[in-house]
Amino acid sequence: MVSDGATALTQAQRSALEGGLRGLLDAGDISLDPSERLAYGYDNSRRHALPDAVAFPRDAGQVLELVRLCRRLRVPLTARGRGTNTTGASVPVAGGLVLGFERMARLLELRAGDRAAVVQPGLLNGELQLALQPEGLFWPPDPTSAPYCSIGGNLACNAGGPRAVKYGASRDNVLGLSAVTGAGELVTIGAATSKSSSGYDLSRLIVGSEGTLALIVEATLKLTPLALMRRVLRALYRDAGSAAAAVARIMSQPATPSMLEFLDARCLALVRAAGVDLPAAGAMLLVEADEATAVALDAALAALRAAADGDGCLGIELARDDGERERLWAARKALSPALRTIAPGKINEDVVVPVSRIPALVDAVAMIAREAALEIVCFGHAGNGNLHVNILFDPADPAQQARADRALGHVFEATLSLGGLLSGEHGIGLAKRGWMTRAFDPATLAAMRAVKRALDPNGILNPGKLLPDLP
Repeated sequence: MVSDGATALTQAQRSALEGGLRGLLDAGDISLDPSERLAYGYDNSRRHALPDAVAFPRDAGQVLELVRLCRRLRVPLTARGRGTNTTGASVPVAGGLVLGFERMARLLELRAGDRAAVVQPGLLNGELQLALQPEGLFWPPDPTSAPYCSIGGNLACNAGGPRAVKYGASRDNVLGLSAVTGAGELVTIGAATSKSSSGYDLSRLIVGSEGTLALIVEATLKLTPLALMRRVLRALYRDAGSAAAAVARIMSQPATPSMLEFLDARCLALVRAAGVDLPAAGAMLLVEADEATAVALDAALAALRAAADGDGCLGIELARDDGERERLWAARKALSPALRTIAPGKINEDVVVPVSRIPALVDAVAMIAREAALEIVCFGHAGNGNLHVNILFDPADPAQQARADRALGHVFEATLSLGGLLSGEHGIGLAKRGWMTRAFDPATLAAMRAVKRALDPNGILNPGKLLPDLP
């Protein structure tokens, strides 16, 4: 799919950009050939736009000079991690320069005593986790793409994953940042301390801003000790509504699960096809607890089992061993790509509602599926109220495409009516920016635009993303 927008650079701008890049970077850190630039014009949303140039800085100083160059020339600049984003956030819809962080990928410092790690943005999430294991530590964000997504990309979209229910998303696990604003200034925020009451919390503003305010060049991450013991409960339900009601019960009692995942009936069929032994059911919850001692773990599991039981529950079983636990989680993480075996087209949105309103959202999605005569598959991080709603259709059929688009609008309407938000972890990007005027009132959007102007006065950073067009 080709995204809206095209490069608007003049020949003079393009020539000045290429000359400026050659003055700042080695030849091997610049891509100007169209075939090379092509690979940096897309992300996992399947949208695409061709940038005028791609640069691969190796340190914060080069990033600073590249931003200043783009500001001086009024050239759009789009930051890119590894392109795993699903909303088009890293697609250069206005052309200009793509800044790839893959050559800034070092673990700069591991401070186990402070439970902190200082990293460059291009470091892969999975590589960081491997480096932390010998110290008995981990960084909580664990999106499905963890083995090959970058820390910078995680921070840009405030990525979460299953562990966010207990440990929080990316924004909750950052202690400090160094970032280059669109004004071409390097700002340093926070420190390796677990408490701070020292001015505005700009790190929480920049994390989740999708590269529209500043480019993160270094991050001090908050680390967590690995739990010594963990077990998984597998709870099967008569229907999705019963499972959703159980989620509300689980999250209203004191024992917080380390993961709480919801899978509907179609997901269970895919899990069985992946080789996991599961009986037929209308829905399933995967409920994991992690603790430091066996006594604490047993108490947590007992509380979670009691909350999971109730009307519509067909049975609750403890995973027999670590192997079964790993198979269940592996099958869960394989769900999103497996959906493309059902239909060639998939719209995947990660709406989020208050946990108590998950049953109403599940019921609303079921009604939308019936009205659209399309299959809609739901799974996700139920403990946060964050469901991945997957609308399956054939894009070669114009009627199905139209019904899918209408169904997506109805999903967003239902989510907002329940007090929810458009995204729990994927971000807004291109895909949902048109709905921002429905999600936020004019005064709130004006405040967001004022922040954007303050940090990116010329609007060069990732234009056309997140914020809607002015009327």
